[in-house]
Amino acid sequence: MATMAANTFTSTSRAYLCHQYPSFTRTSTIRCSSHPTKTLVPEKFPAAEPSPVFHSVKSFAPATVANLGPGFDFLGCAVDTLGDTVTLSIDPYIPPGTITVSSVSGDHPSAVSKLSRNPNFNCAGIAAAAAMRMLGVRSVGLSLHLHKGLPLGSGLGSSAASAAAAAVAVNALFGGGLSQSDLVLAGLESEKKVSGYHADNIAPSLMGGFVLIRSYRPLQLMHLEFPVERELLFVLVSPEFEAPTKKMRAALPDLVKREEHVANSSQAAALVAAILQGNVRVLGSALSCDGIVEPKRAPLIPGMVDVKKAAVKGGAFGCTISGSGPTAVAVVDDEDKGKEIGERMVEAFLMGGRLKATAVVARLDRVGARVISCNVD
Repeated sequence: MATMAANTFTSTSRAYLCHQYPSFTRTSTIRCSSHPTKTLVPEKFPAAEPSPVFHSVKSFAPATVANLGPGFDFLGCAVDTLGDTVTLSIDPYIPPGTITVSSVSGDHPSAVSKLSRNPNFNCAGIAAAAAMRMLGVRSVGLSLHLHKGLPLGSGLGSSAASAAAAAVAVNALFGGGLSQSDLVLAGLESEKKVSGYHADNIAPSLMGGFVLIRSYRPLQLMHLEFPVERELLFVLVSPEFEAPTKKMRAALPDLVKREEHVANSSQAAALVAAILQGNVRVLGSALSCDGIVEPKRAPLIPGMVDVKKAAVKGGAFGCTISGSGPTAVAVVDDEDKGKEIGERMVEAFLMGGRLKATAVVARLDRVGARVISCNVD
Protein backbone atom coordinates (compact mmCIF):
# COMPACT_ATOMS: atom_id res chain seq x y z
CA MET A 1 0.00 0.00 0.00
CA ALA A 2 1.76 3.11 -1.19
CA THR A 3 1.37 6.31 0.78
CA MET A 4 2.26 9.50 -1.04
CA ALA A 5 3.21 12.84 0.45
CA ALA A 6 0.70 15.63 0.03
CA ASN A 7 2.72 17.57 -2.50
CA THR A 8 3.65 14.72 -4.86
CA PHE A 9 0.42 14.43 -6.85
CA THR A 10 0.45 15.71 -10.40
CA SER A 11 -3.24 15.75 -11.37
CA THR A 12 -5.00 19.07 -10.85
CA SER A 13 -7.51 17.86 -8.29
CA ARG A 14 -5.04 15.89 -6.23
CA ALA A 15 -2.44 18.63 -6.22
CA TYR A 16 -5.10 21.09 -5.09
CA LEU A 17 -6.39 18.86 -2.33
CA CYS A 18 -3.06 17.86 -0.87
CA HIS A 19 -1.67 21.37 -0.70
CA GLN A 20 -2.59 23.78 2.01
CA TYR A 21 -5.75 25.73 1.38
CA PRO A 22 -4.96 29.15 -0.09
CA SER A 23 -4.99 32.09 2.25
CA PHE A 24 -7.68 34.70 1.89
CA THR A 25 -7.19 38.34 1.06
CA ARG A 26 -7.77 40.85 3.78
CA THR A 27 -11.46 40.90 4.73
CA SER A 28 -12.53 38.36 2.15
CA THR A 29 -16.25 37.63 2.52
CA ILE A 30 -17.94 34.26 2.21
CA ARG A 31 -21.70 34.16 1.86
CA CYS A 32 -23.42 30.97 2.94
CA SER A 33 -27.01 30.51 1.83
CA SER A 34 -28.33 29.13 5.06
CA HIS A 35 -30.69 29.73 7.93
CA PRO A 36 -30.15 28.26 11.40
CA THR A 37 -33.60 26.70 11.49
CA LYS A 38 -33.19 24.89 8.17
CA THR A 39 -31.27 21.77 7.27
CA LEU A 40 -27.79 22.83 6.23
CA VAL A 41 -27.50 21.17 2.84
CA PRO A 42 -26.91 22.81 -0.52
CA GLU A 43 -29.92 23.79 -2.59
CA LYS A 44 -28.84 21.45 -5.39
CA PHE A 45 -26.95 18.19 -5.24
CA PRO A 46 -24.11 17.59 -7.75
CA ALA A 47 -25.25 16.47 -11.18
CA ALA A 48 -23.35 13.21 -10.73
CA GLU A 49 -22.08 11.36 -7.71
CA PRO A 50 -18.36 12.09 -7.30
CA SER A 51 -15.90 9.22 -7.51
CA PRO A 52 -13.28 8.88 -4.77
CA VAL A 53 -9.83 10.03 -5.84
CA PHE A 54 -8.07 8.45 -2.85
CA HIS A 55 -8.47 5.31 -0.79
CA SER A 56 -7.81 7.20 2.44
CA VAL A 57 -7.10 10.72 3.59
CA LYS A 58 -5.64 12.09 6.80
CA SER A 59 -6.53 15.62 7.85
CA PHE A 60 -5.77 18.00 10.69
CA ALA A 61 -7.79 20.91 12.09
CA PRO A 62 -6.38 23.43 14.57
CA ALA A 63 -7.65 24.57 17.93
CA THR A 64 -9.41 27.91 18.10
CA VAL A 65 -9.87 30.81 20.46
CA ALA A 66 -13.44 32.08 20.17
CA ASN A 67 -14.91 35.39 21.35
CA LEU A 68 -11.53 37.04 21.98
CA GLY A 69 -13.14 39.03 24.78
CA PRO A 70 -15.79 41.40 23.40
CA GLY A 71 -16.31 39.41 20.18
CA PHE A 72 -18.83 36.99 21.67
CA ASP A 73 -20.19 34.62 19.01
CA PHE A 74 -18.83 36.69 16.10
CA LEU A 75 -15.04 36.59 16.29
CA GLY A 76 -12.46 33.84 16.62
CA CYS A 77 -9.04 32.72 15.46
CA ALA A 78 -7.09 29.52 14.86
CA VAL A 79 -3.94 28.68 16.82
CA ASP A 80 -1.17 26.29 15.86
CA THR A 81 0.36 23.33 17.75
CA LEU A 82 -2.95 21.97 19.09
CA GLY A 83 -5.75 20.25 17.20
CA ASP A 84 -7.54 17.07 16.13
CA THR A 85 -6.72 14.58 13.39
CA VAL A 86 -9.08 12.47 11.29
CA THR A 87 -8.19 9.49 9.10
CA LEU A 88 -10.94 8.63 6.63
CA SER A 89 -10.98 5.49 4.48
CA ILE A 90 -13.21 3.80 1.93
CA ASP A 91 -14.53 0.66 3.63
CA PRO A 92 -16.28 -2.08 1.62
CA TYR A 93 -17.78 -3.46 4.84
CA ILE A 94 -19.70 -0.26 5.58
CA PRO A 95 -23.13 0.16 3.92
CA PRO A 96 -22.96 2.49 0.87
CA GLY A 97 -23.70 6.11 1.60
CA THR A 98 -23.01 5.79 5.31
CA ILE A 99 -20.12 6.39 7.67
CA THR A 100 -18.94 4.70 10.84
CA VAL A 101 -16.61 5.94 13.56
CA SER A 102 -14.33 2.94 13.73
CA SER A 103 -12.12 4.14 16.56
CA VAL A 104 -11.23 7.09 18.74
CA SER A 105 -7.83 7.73 20.29
CA GLY A 106 -6.26 10.76 21.87
CA ASP A 107 -3.84 12.56 24.11
CA HIS A 108 -6.47 12.87 26.84
CA PRO A 109 -7.84 9.46 27.96
CA SER A 110 -10.75 11.00 29.86
CA ALA A 111 -11.91 12.73 26.68
CA VAL A 112 -11.65 9.58 24.59
CA SER A 113 -13.74 7.58 27.06
CA LYS A 114 -16.57 10.10 26.88
CA LEU A 115 -16.84 10.25 23.10
CA SER A 116 -19.52 8.24 21.33
CA ARG A 117 -18.64 6.08 18.35
CA ASN A 118 -22.16 6.49 17.05
CA PRO A 119 -21.71 8.87 14.08
CA ASN A 120 -25.01 10.55 14.91
CA PHE A 121 -23.60 11.68 18.27
CA ASN A 122 -19.94 12.20 17.39
CA CYS A 123 -18.82 15.65 16.18
CA ALA A 124 -16.61 14.23 13.46
CA GLY A 125 -19.27 11.74 12.37
CA ILE A 126 -22.00 14.39 12.13
CA ALA A 127 -19.87 16.75 10.02
CA ALA A 128 -18.61 13.94 7.80
CA ALA A 129 -22.16 12.73 7.15
CA ALA A 130 -23.23 16.28 6.31
CA ALA A 131 -20.37 16.63 3.81
CA MET A 132 -21.31 13.27 2.24
CA ARG A 133 -24.89 14.46 1.76
CA MET A 134 -23.71 17.70 0.20
CA LEU A 135 -21.53 15.78 -2.25
CA GLY A 136 -24.22 13.22 -2.96
CA VAL A 137 -22.09 10.25 -1.91
CA ARG A 138 -24.29 7.14 -2.14
CA SER A 139 -22.22 4.28 -3.54
CA VAL A 140 -19.42 3.81 -1.00
CA GLY A 141 -19.19 3.51 2.78
CA LEU A 142 -16.59 5.28 4.86
CA SER A 143 -14.70 4.45 8.03
CA LEU A 144 -13.43 7.28 10.24
CA HIS A 145 -10.76 7.27 12.92
CA LEU A 146 -10.59 10.31 15.19
CA HIS A 147 -7.51 11.27 17.18
CA LYS A 148 -8.29 13.89 19.82
CA GLY A 149 -5.42 16.24 20.45
CA LEU A 150 -7.73 18.53 22.40
CA PRO A 151 -9.47 17.91 25.72
CA LEU A 152 -13.26 18.20 25.94
CA GLY A 153 -14.84 21.35 27.35
CA SER A 154 -11.54 23.20 27.24
CA GLY A 155 -12.57 26.41 25.50
CA LEU A 156 -10.27 25.61 22.57
CA GLY A 157 -12.90 24.53 20.06
CA SER A 158 -12.57 20.80 20.62
CA SER A 159 -15.84 19.89 18.90
CA ALA A 160 -15.16 22.27 16.02
CA ALA A 161 -11.69 20.83 15.38
CA SER A 162 -13.13 17.32 15.07
CA ALA A 163 -15.89 18.54 12.75
CA ALA A 164 -13.54 20.62 10.59
CA ALA A 165 -11.03 17.80 10.15
CA ALA A 166 -13.81 15.38 9.20
CA ALA A 167 -15.48 17.69 6.68
CA VAL A 168 -12.16 18.46 4.99
CA ALA A 169 -11.28 14.77 4.82
CA VAL A 170 -14.56 13.83 3.13
CA ASN A 171 -14.21 16.68 0.65
CA ALA A 172 -10.65 15.69 -0.20
CA LEU A 173 -11.50 12.01 -0.59
CA PHE A 174 -14.02 12.85 -3.31
CA GLY A 175 -12.09 15.46 -5.26
CA GLY A 176 -12.74 18.73 -3.46
CA GLY A 177 -16.18 19.56 -4.83
CA LEU A 178 -17.30 21.52 -1.78
CA SER A 179 -16.53 25.18 -1.25
CA GLN A 180 -15.20 26.69 1.94
CA SER A 181 -18.70 27.89 2.80
CA ASP A 182 -20.09 24.37 2.27
CA LEU A 183 -17.52 23.02 4.71
CA VAL A 184 -18.49 25.61 7.31
CA LEU A 185 -22.13 24.59 6.94
CA ALA A 186 -21.21 20.92 7.34
CA GLY A 187 -19.31 21.80 10.50
CA LEU A 188 -22.23 23.81 11.81
CA GLU A 189 -24.42 20.71 11.55
CA SER A 190 -22.18 19.28 14.25
CA GLU A 191 -21.81 22.44 16.31
CA LYS A 192 -25.53 23.09 16.62
CA LYS A 193 -26.04 19.62 18.14
CA VAL A 194 -23.22 20.03 20.63
CA SER A 195 -23.09 23.64 21.74
CA GLY A 196 -25.47 25.74 19.67
CA TYR A 197 -25.49 27.51 16.34
CA HIS A 198 -22.33 29.61 16.45
CA ALA A 199 -19.51 29.72 13.91
CA ASP A 200 -16.73 31.42 15.86
CA ASN A 201 -14.91 28.10 16.34
CA ILE A 202 -15.73 26.11 13.22
CA ALA A 203 -15.08 28.97 10.77
CA PRO A 204 -11.53 29.82 11.95
CA SER A 205 -10.69 26.13 12.38
CA LEU A 206 -11.53 25.61 8.70
CA MET A 207 -10.30 28.91 7.28
CA GLY A 208 -7.35 29.70 9.55
CA GLY A 209 -6.40 33.11 10.92
CA PHE A 210 -9.00 35.49 12.32
CA VAL A 211 -12.60 35.17 11.16
CA LEU A 212 -15.44 37.61 11.76
CA ILE A 213 -19.02 36.34 11.53
CA ARG A 214 -20.71 39.34 9.96
CA SER A 215 -24.15 37.79 9.88
CA TYR A 216 -25.90 34.56 10.81
CA ARG A 217 -29.01 35.16 8.68
CA PRO A 218 -27.68 34.58 6.09
CA LEU A 219 -24.33 33.33 7.30
CA GLN A 220 -21.58 35.69 6.16
CA LEU A 221 -17.95 35.22 7.12
CA MET A 222 -15.10 37.70 6.82
CA HIS A 223 -11.48 36.59 6.96
CA LEU A 224 -9.33 39.20 8.70
CA GLU A 225 -5.66 39.12 7.79
CA PHE A 226 -3.18 39.84 10.55
CA PRO A 227 0.03 41.20 8.94
CA VAL A 228 2.52 38.40 8.30
CA GLU A 229 5.50 40.46 9.39
CA ARG A 230 4.10 41.08 12.89
CA GLU A 231 4.71 38.70 15.78
CA LEU A 232 1.65 37.49 17.66
CA LEU A 233 1.58 34.74 20.26
CA PHE A 234 -1.12 33.30 22.48
CA VAL A 235 -0.39 31.95 25.94
CA LEU A 236 -2.97 29.20 26.45
CA VAL A 237 -3.31 27.93 30.02
CA SER A 238 -5.73 25.06 30.51
CA PRO A 239 -6.68 23.92 34.03
CA GLU A 240 -7.91 20.44 34.91
CA PHE A 241 -11.49 21.58 34.94
CA GLU A 242 -14.29 21.07 32.44
CA ALA A 243 -16.57 23.94 31.46
CA PRO A 244 -19.31 22.60 29.18
CA THR A 245 -20.32 25.18 26.58
CA LYS A 246 -24.04 24.78 27.23
CA LYS A 247 -23.58 25.40 30.94
CA MET A 248 -21.40 28.45 30.37
CA ARG A 249 -23.85 29.90 27.85
CA ALA A 250 -26.68 29.46 30.32
CA ALA A 251 -24.87 31.81 32.71
CA LEU A 252 -25.13 34.77 30.32
CA PRO A 253 -27.68 37.56 30.77
CA ASP A 254 -30.65 37.83 28.40
CA LEU A 255 -30.50 41.63 28.44
CA VAL A 256 -27.63 44.10 28.75
CA LYS A 257 -27.59 47.78 29.61
CA ARG A 258 -27.11 50.35 26.88
CA GLU A 259 -23.81 51.57 28.31
CA GLU A 260 -22.50 47.99 28.46
CA HIS A 261 -23.46 47.46 24.83
CA VAL A 262 -21.72 50.68 23.77
CA ALA A 263 -18.57 49.86 25.74
CA ASN A 264 -18.31 46.33 24.38
CA SER A 265 -19.05 47.45 20.81
CA SER A 266 -16.24 50.00 20.92
CA GLN A 267 -13.79 47.41 22.24
CA ALA A 268 -14.85 44.89 19.57
CA ALA A 269 -14.32 47.53 16.88
CA ALA A 270 -10.89 48.33 18.33
CA LEU A 271 -10.08 44.62 18.33
CA VAL A 272 -10.88 44.23 14.62
CA ALA A 273 -8.89 47.36 13.76
CA ALA A 274 -5.93 46.10 15.78
CA ILE A 275 -6.00 42.76 13.94
CA LEU A 276 -5.87 44.42 10.52
CA GLN A 277 -3.20 46.87 11.62
CA GLY A 278 -1.10 44.25 13.38
CA ASN A 279 -1.19 46.23 16.61
CA VAL A 280 -0.66 43.55 19.26
CA ARG A 281 -0.77 45.98 22.16
CA VAL A 282 -4.22 47.31 21.26
CA LEU A 283 -5.39 43.81 20.34
CA GLY A 284 -4.51 42.58 23.81
CA SER A 285 -6.01 45.59 25.54
CA ALA A 286 -9.33 45.27 23.66
CA LEU A 287 -9.41 41.52 24.20
CA SER A 288 -9.08 42.14 27.93
CA CYS A 289 -12.03 44.56 28.13
CA ASP A 290 -15.16 42.43 27.81
CA GLY A 291 -17.72 43.82 30.22
CA ILE A 292 -20.64 41.52 29.44
CA VAL A 293 -19.66 37.85 29.05
CA GLU A 294 -16.42 37.47 31.00
CA PRO A 295 -17.80 38.92 34.28
CA LYS A 296 -20.51 36.24 34.29
CA ARG A 297 -18.26 33.32 33.35
CA ALA A 298 -15.06 34.08 35.26
CA PRO A 299 -16.57 33.30 38.71
CA LEU A 300 -17.54 29.84 37.42
CA ILE A 301 -13.90 28.99 36.70
CA PRO A 302 -11.91 28.65 39.94
CA GLY A 303 -8.93 31.00 39.95
CA MET A 304 -9.70 32.76 36.64
CA VAL A 305 -9.74 36.25 38.15
CA ASP A 306 -6.32 35.64 39.73
CA VAL A 307 -4.98 34.16 36.49
CA LYS A 308 -5.93 37.26 34.51
CA LYS A 309 -4.26 39.51 37.07
CA ALA A 310 -1.11 37.37 36.98
CA ALA A 311 -0.94 37.51 33.19
CA VAL A 312 -1.27 41.27 32.97
CA LYS A 313 1.10 41.84 35.87
CA GLY A 314 3.61 39.57 34.14
CA GLY A 315 3.59 41.73 31.03
CA ALA A 316 0.85 40.32 28.80
CA PHE A 317 -0.95 42.89 26.66
CA GLY A 318 -4.25 41.37 27.74
CA CYS A 319 -5.96 38.23 28.99
CA THR A 320 -9.43 36.74 28.82
CA ILE A 321 -11.32 33.45 28.75
CA SER A 322 -10.84 31.39 25.61
CA GLY A 323 -14.29 30.55 24.27
CA SER A 324 -16.49 29.42 27.13
CA GLY A 325 -13.45 28.38 29.17
CA PRO A 326 -11.84 27.17 31.28
CA THR A 327 -8.69 27.91 29.25
CA ALA A 328 -7.29 31.38 29.80
CA VAL A 329 -5.63 33.13 26.85
CA ALA A 330 -3.08 35.93 27.09
CA VAL A 331 -1.57 37.89 24.21
CA VAL A 332 2.16 38.60 23.86
CA ASP A 333 4.69 39.33 21.10
CA ASP A 334 7.67 37.40 22.47
CA GLU A 335 7.89 33.64 22.95
CA ASP A 336 10.22 33.66 25.94
CA LYS A 337 8.07 36.26 27.65
CA GLY A 338 5.06 34.12 26.86
CA LYS A 339 6.59 31.12 28.59
CA GLU A 340 7.30 33.18 31.71
CA ILE A 341 3.76 34.52 31.77
CA GLY A 342 2.42 30.99 31.25
CA GLU A 343 4.24 29.84 34.38
CA ARG A 344 2.72 32.70 36.36
CA MET A 345 -0.76 31.81 35.09
CA VAL A 346 -0.31 28.14 35.96
CA GLU A 347 0.74 29.14 39.48
CA ALA A 348 -2.26 31.45 39.78
CA PHE A 349 -4.66 28.65 38.85
CA LEU A 350 -3.08 26.47 41.54
CA MET A 351 -3.00 29.14 44.24
CA GLY A 352 -6.28 30.88 43.44
CA GLY A 353 -8.38 27.98 42.23
CA ARG A 354 -6.57 24.89 43.50
CA LEU A 355 -6.44 23.61 39.93
CA LYS A 356 -3.50 22.06 38.16
CA ALA A 357 -2.93 23.58 34.74
CA THR A 358 -0.66 23.36 31.71
CA ALA A 359 0.60 26.20 29.53
CA VAL A 360 1.30 26.32 25.81
CA VAL A 361 2.59 29.24 23.76
CA ALA A 362 1.06 29.10 20.28
CA ARG A 363 1.11 31.21 17.15
CA LEU A 364 -1.71 32.14 14.83
CA ASP A 365 -2.56 29.26 12.49
CA ARG A 366 -3.03 31.00 9.15
CA VAL A 367 -3.91 27.87 7.16
CA GLY A 368 -6.78 26.18 8.96
CA ALA A 369 -7.93 22.60 8.43
CA ARG A 370 -5.87 20.76 5.84
CA VAL A 371 -5.05 17.41 4.35
CA ILE A 372 -1.73 16.13 5.67
CA SER A 373 -1.47 12.83 3.76
CA CYS A 374 -3.30 10.89 1.05
CA ASN A 375 -3.25 7.21 0.17
CA VAL A 376 -4.15 6.03 -3.33
CA ASP A 377 -4.14 2.23 -2.75
